[in-house]
Amino acid sequence: MPSVRETTFDLFRAHGMTTIFGNPGSTELPMLKQFPDDFRYILGLQELAVVGMADGYAQASGLTTHVNLHTAPGVGNAVGGISNALANKSPLLVTAGQQVRAQVTMEANLTNRDAVMGPQPYVKWAHEPLRAVDVPLALARAIHHASLPPRGPAFVSIPMDDWDVDADADIASNALARTVSGRATPNPEALDELARALESASSPLLVAGPDIDASGGWEAAVALAEKQRLAVWATPAPGGGRLGFPEDHAQFQGILPPAIGPASETLSGHDLVLVVGTSVFPYYPYIPGELLPDGTSLVQITSDPAEAARAPMGRAIVGDVGLALARLLELVGPSSRPAPPERPPPGALPESDPISGSEAMAALAEVWPQDAIAVVETPSSTVALRNRLRLSRPGSYYFSASGGLGFGISAAVGVQLAQPERPVVCVLGEGSAQYGITALWTAAAYRVPVTFVVLRNEEYMILKWFSALEQAEDAPGLDLPGLDVAAVAEAYGVPSVEVAGGGEELVSALREAIAVQEGPRLVQVPVATGMWLD
Repeated sequence: MPSVRETTFDLFRAHGMTTIFGNPGSTELPMLKQFPDDFRYILGLQELAVVGMADGYAQASGLTTHVNLHTAPGVGNAVGGISNALANKSPLLVTAGQQVRAQVTMEANLTNRDAVMGPQPYVKWAHEPLRAVDVPLALARAIHHASLPPRGPAFVSIPMDDWDVDADADIASNALARTVSGRATPNPEALDELARALESASSPLLVAGPDIDASGGWEAAVALAEKQRLAVWATPAPGGGRLGFPEDHAQFQGILPPAIGPASETLSGHDLVLVVGTSVFPYYPYIPGELLPDGTSLVQITSDPAEAARAPMGRAIVGDVGLALARLLELVGPSSRPAPPERPPPGALPESDPISGSEAMAALAEVWPQDAIAVVETPSSTVALRNRLRLSRPGSYYFSASGGLGFGISAAVGVQLAQPERPVVCVLGEGSAQYGITALWTAAAYRVPVTFVVLRNEEYMILKWFSALEQAEDAPGLDLPGLDVAAVAEAYGVPSVEVAGGGEELVSALREAIAVQEGPRLVQVPVATGMWLD
């Protein structure tokens, strides 16, 4: 009779889950012994980084991805990453070890007390099986939860003495045989009504969100915008974990401001706002104003019922975003409205010493490979990066939708493992890098050819911007003197260079680093202080 462990690996095979990200402890060793040759184990040195790597891998591969953590301490370290994964709608199976069943009640050392409570409320489902033979069924259920829309993490706690128990043949065979799929078709009548509203609107606008890319709706979104001559804005940056529209397109207008008042002002003059694949809206900071301008109506299309329920205005259509866009494209005819004005190209930048974040992004744009992927966690230069790079391919941009740090440096490793044929460039601040700094070791150990570009301004610039906005300029802890990511990277085995010269020297260093294929490289760039938006 196969054991619970053997049955579990068969279950993972059936779902294509042969890459496992983990940081093992003693409670996980019984699962990992006799590790199958057809599986790949990616070791991370700290659980937040481990979850971030799995998050990037899951998004870039489209596969539900397994993260293996160490009982209560490991889960505690990982909760921030699990929160990021929920916001990113990343399909993760998160497992953690537990004490042997005979010692759970007495709470022996390493008992995960109330195990299912630890990762909540950031998982779709959490469970600890009551019997060892139920482990494969619980894992199968968690995989189905994670993979169904809206996708997200699910958690299973597993006592360490369950793995060698004989599996129940009936439970195991049925768990392995089941498949669950779900692409909910939006209400056809609601789509018909929306199509008529689009055709009759005088100045409709599309707000493109990350689920357009995740649902495979990219081409349909472009075709719909062109057919109906829609002005297109990206969802506000804090909630834009992925791009929903090519940002070099003639109809793309920019990134919607992330606050109530400025967003409403931007939407002024448009009688219909179609929000697709994002919440309405991921506001931050709080700048009050009208939710919508007078005379403007809003319709949201989302696969997430919670997003639909919490929107403060407009109507919502719940269903698969890709299917909805494809059907809308069929329902509407070509519009005779004038095309929206084209966004001007990026302007020339004055030289500064040290260079600005915008100059650094202009240098990156000069060497950017057409098929490259950007993984971004540089809050003070994110808008400048998008304005300069103007990424135009699906699956080319990843950013934490939750705003939680530690995602970028870790996710870049997972994205590169999932997309080995495309160059991955991770752009981050030296402060952001610290939250997942151990991911550099994993990149070096597994020879993952990510290019890390670190903007070094010796401060938390985004927090200084917020401190002025919130009238808290005297807040402590906003400076980062002496923080040298390049030196830390070298210690982890990542060849690194600091470029303190001008833009031409940076262009040369970036071109050389991105061309490397046999392992990671890091380029550190001292930049002037400031928020860079151009």
